[in-house]
Amino acid sequence: MLDMFQPSLAGLPHATRRESALAKIDAVHLAQYARTRNSLDGCVSRLSPYLTHGITDVPEVIAQLAGRTNIGWQDKFCFELGWREYFHHVWRVLGKEIWRNQRPPPAEGLVGYALEMPQDIVGATTGVAIIDAQIRTLYSTGYVHNHARMWIASYVVHIRKVDWRVGARWMYGHLLDGDLASNTLSWQWVAGTWTGKPYLFNAENVAKYAPGFDHSETAIDCTYGTLEQIARQRPAMPEAPQKRAQLSAVVPPALVTPAQIAVIAHERGLAVVDSLPANFVGTLLHPWALRWPARDQNRMQTISPAIGLIVPEFHDAFPWSAQRWNFVLQAMRECCDQVWIVGEASKPALGTICVRHTLNPHYSAFIEACVALGATSTASPRAFIDPDKLHRSFSSFWHLASKEKFPL
Repeated sequence: MLDMFQPSLAGLPHATRRESALAKIDAVHLAQYARTRNSLDGCVSRLSPYLTHGITDVPEVIAQLAGRTNIGWQDKFCFELGWREYFHHVWRVLGKEIWRNQRPPPAEGLVGYALEMPQDIVGATTGVAIIDAQIRTLYSTGYVHNHARMWIASYVVHIRKVDWRVGARWMYGHLLDGDLASNTLSWQWVAGTWTGKPYLFNAENVAKYAPGFDHSETAIDCTYGTLEQIARQRPAMPEAPQKRAQLSAVVPPALVTPAQIAVIAHERGLAVVDSLPANFVGTLLHPWALRWPARDQNRMQTISPAIGLIVPEFHDAFPWSAQRWNFVLQAMRECCDQVWIVGEASKPALGTICVRHTLNPHYSAFIEACVALGATSTASPRAFIDPDKLHRSFSSFWHLASKEKFPL
């Protein structure tokens, strides 16, 4: 559930981000995905960064698949696409509340949850092999398999007793496909503060889906009954120092500051402006809406210009890795004429503008300010329902969604 697709790090040789996204949709094999998706080497889609950044969207993925294969409510792939839209449904209804405990943490009142990440976790020297390996993968590629994200979150929260929000923010900063709704709510789901039940895993579970790691005599080498006690009653349980001392720590990649964004944009061949041209008429494309249909239909021939929008306040609050900025700015370069790094989000100067809505803070405030001055805002594409009333469980959301006609 923690963002359910592997990112594509390389894409296709010399292909645009858009072309890479379409190729990955074409490569989806529904039956193989259903059989193998939980394994770290399973047949997953690798679409997540393209979905997160609006290079494609869930309705388009379903429509493209429907053109070559039978697809419907019964397919596990659609079920997982549904999780993405469900988390955005929750975010739309709850807003900032997604960062607050919806239920008490499992060990509340018995032990304290740390407000900083332990250095052995940050340095990938916990002594729990699968955790260390996947943290190193996160840093080097921006990718962690969905199942491994759940293992990391469970270890951080339930065994090491770190507040889930601290872990969620740390992981989000290094993910290529980090989505605030999916990442935040998945960590809360694993923590047990969403459903009241903590997600737990042990060495046997890891061996089933990621064979080849030795977890003997580690914190996860125990029964689920013992893990339940650890989650609900015991303080933090780091591995023995002698086990951790055998490992060399890694230095996590530095996250990009707002002041560095313009430098990376220039390196990607983008012209950066500090204001819109006078009486600008065109489209603003932000990091979650990096597709413009006019250019899809006739590359590089557009009806009106597009300018990429970057709101530094967001990236100060939720910084990204250089890897992610390279991915996003490359996509922006392919569909935008320039990049506008706004100086003051509360006072946009504009002519006639069309921009897509987003729930991401700071960007949403800026877009609302633009709309108040006459801009046109379009909704983010969805395939499934978005009820006015909050659905506390995915199962109830999906049950209601599946009563509708399948979105083809």
